[in-house]
Amino acid sequence: MKIPRFLLTAGASGSGKTLITCGILQALKNRGMKAASFKCGPDYIDPMFHTKVLGTKSRNLDTFFCNRETVRYLLKENAQDCDIAVMEGVMGYYDGVGGTTVQASAYELARETETPAVLIVNCKGMSLSVVPYIQGFAEFREDSRICGVILNQLSPMLYGRLKKLIEEHLDIAVLGYVPKAEEFAIESRHLGLILPDEVRDFQEKLNRFAQILEETLDLDRLLEIAAKAPEIEEKELSFHRDSKGFCEEHPVKIGVAMDEAFCFIYEDNLKLLRTMGAKIVPFSPLHEKRLPEGLSGMLLYGGYPELFGKELEDNREMREEIRGKIQGGMPVMAECGGFMYLHETFENMDRENCEGVGIIRGRAYRTPRLSRFGYIEVTKKEGSVFGQEIGSCPAHEFHYFDSTNCGTDFHAQKPKSSRGWDCIHSTDSIVAGFPHFYYYGNPRLAEAFVKKCREYAER
Repeated sequence: MKIPRFLLTAGASGSGKTLITCGILQALKNRGMKAASFKCGPDYIDPMFHTKVLGTKSRNLDTFFCNRETVRYLLKENAQDCDIAVMEGVMGYYDGVGGTTVQASAYELARETETPAVLIVNCKGMSLSVVPYIQGFAEFREDSRICGVILNQLSPMLYGRLKKLIEEHLDIAVLGYVPKAEEFAIESRHLGLILPDEVRDFQEKLNRFAQILEETLDLDRLLEIAAKAPEIEEKELSFHRDSKGFCEEHPVKIGVAMDEAFCFIYEDNLKLLRTMGAKIVPFSPLHEKRLPEGLSGMLLYGGYPELFGKELEDNREMREEIRGKIQGGMPVMAECGGFMYLHETFENMDRENCEGVGIIRGRAYRTPRLSRFGYIEVTKKEGSVFGQEIGSCPAHEFHYFDSTNCGTDFHAQKPKSSRGWDCIHSTDSIVAGFPHFYYYGNPRLAEAFVKKCREYAER
């Protein structure tokens, strides 16, 4: 399958990747092109900005969660019927697991998917030094795949001279510059960027920014680079699942919390659940008083319950119904913010205690710094998960909150490190803890959950 594609990367976080990616996506959309977008790594917020631009769900591609075959399959599946695929990198181009490897880096994603990379260089405080800076990134790995650069925060007066110098010294295309554009900057908070719906006049600002990029970037040359990406071979992943006909005829309804408080959702997780026979039914613990009818399972993903603590507490009807369903044996998976919501109490951003669902004994509380941040491999210490042996699962943690009762049924191990800890509450019908799961990393977890939901429905 021929997929024109490129990856936008940088030397470090804070270099303008997300804003420039969104601006380019908008410019391509304005040209009438249909783009698929992807974020490298376990990020929830940046894909929301891509989705806001395109009106279609952005996806994640992560080489820690998935092997080469799966990553290429997901790229192919999610770029079908699109004119181009645009990937946004994570952190610095070579920054990977453990701080000393390229595993799960943007470079590894470019390498595994054979995607041309474009380096965004934040030129603030630099002029001639950008030449050796770019050279270092391009030559650090023989197969760096860096084919072009975009010079960010650069004066148009200096651009022509710098472009000439770079192209004289390096075999890399200079694809234009981005002038200082403070009015378009995206604000941040404790878990990263604010959400796109919180940016005032986001669409209007983005259109203005895209018009600037049409003038300052050589988008035609960028598209030529994308068109040189090699084909992705056609392969189907061989996951064990119920027969397709049975799943379509007898779907099992799984409620997924989706609102401002619970919004950290991998779209491919939902896609895999549907493939396995789930009918996804959204509901809002913030705005709705009752669960949807006929549910056989619940998913409470992460997000910002701490920003809506009192509103979640005030919705007593929803909390009581969720508690009753779980106590009655309805299968549930809850992670991070969803796990906090299941506690007896959880703190909001002002450190005020708010009543939760009451399934997890104890209190979730705010801490001054990130707790247990990064990739992990989690393994059930004893017994099965939802009645099945699933083996270990790749996962990810990223939170400023902790709990007096994190659970001890799984063990989490940091890759490239001796550090590990116990985590997660696991019973015959519950898996709840701080780790986030990406189901394509171990589809047996999703399969066991859907099977347990089907058993609950049949009872």
